[in-house]
Amino acid sequence: MKASSLAAAISAALTANAWAIEPQYIKLSESLTFTPTLEVGEWYDDNFRAVEENEESSWITRIAPTFVLGAKGRKSAYALTYKASSDIFHSSRKDDNTDHYLFADAGFMFDARNNLKLNAGYQQVEDTDSKDQNVQNDKPTTSNIGGVYTYGAKTARGQVDLGANYEELRYRNTDHINAENERDTTELSSTFYYRVAPKTRALVEARHTDFEYVSNDRLNSNNIALLGGLTWDATAKTSGTVKFGGEKKRFDESGVDDQSGSMWEVGVSWKPRTYSTFNLNTRRAIDEGDDGASAIKVQSATLSWNHDWLERLSSDVSYSYSDEEYQDIDRDDKIKSLGLGLTYKMRRWLDVGVGYTYAEDDSTAIGESYERNIYMIRFTGSL
Repeated sequence: MKASSLAAAISAALTANAWAIEPQYIKLSESLTFTPTLEVGEWYDDNFRAVEENEESSWITRIAPTFVLGAKGRKSAYALTYKASSDIFHSSRKDDNTDHYLFADAGFMFDARNNLKLNAGYQQVEDTDSKDQNVQNDKPTTSNIGGVYTYGAKTARGQVDLGANYEELRYRNTDHINAENERDTTELSSTFYYRVAPKTRALVEARHTDFEYVSNDRLNSNNIALLGGLTWDATAKTSGTVKFGGEKKRFDESGVDDQSGSMWEVGVSWKPRTYSTFNLNTRRAIDEGDDGASAIKVQSATLSWNHDWLERLSSDVSYSYSDEEYQDIDRDDKIKSLGLGLTYKMRRWLDVGVGYTYAEDDSTAIGESYERNIYMIRFTGSL
């Protein structure tokens, strides 16, 4: 299985064009609505296997409908979202596949001080850029359930978030391909906020994450992280959250070395004009191992710029960089991705987008480096 950060970088670049459409909903009852949208696109990918040699290219047609069922009560809100993304590979029809995404969200405001958000999800996807693509594509299935309870009013000086999430990762591959990566993940978190200015809060956050592998007991472990920082909203044209701290990974087996290091998560948005926005997201953390590594120390950053040139015309530019240090094996990947996109709002209910993505993985491991160019045009419509 390829490191997930490259797939995430490519996905972020391809989806940089935010919807310009304004979807209309169908009112099913006084409190129940239904909102359908449809995306149809054509891609040209000159290396959809993401390999160093024997590259394969193809035109890819994507058809992706999305359906959202929403409901609101006096102190509650609910949303059920389903998306199917069907890809047709015109030069390799055996790689045709349909990804499925199902998400359920619920929010409850019991009173001014007590709030609860719940979520559950199911994702069934197929990846052509996998290490075993000559045998089978990666076919992961992820399901999760979690929530965050908040105590404290929005205007209060102090506020506490208590979060929990449980996730299962499984693979639909035959012959036990990827079986060593199947795992259950349980995460608990607690964040204390303290208001230091009208729109700024200091925070302290603690996390505990337990990884239990189905068959690969060597990687059973738990991560403990402690972070501190600030979060602010619309102060001097900026908003965001910065967290800095440390993380330690302890393995159950004594033969596997524990890992530790500094950790940060930063997400900042700067809006110098009402029609222009810059976003910076960066993180450093210890991720789960892959390709024989016990863990991967990741440091990544993404800078993006969205600009509205006209009332109906906007552009997106993004650049991502990630440095992945594989532990216990001799491998270091430096991953880059550049995305360019242009969106034109033809009608309230229809927009058209064109884009280009360049992705590169410069790896010290033999056979893991490659380059990839993706060209795209798509139409997104609604009622």
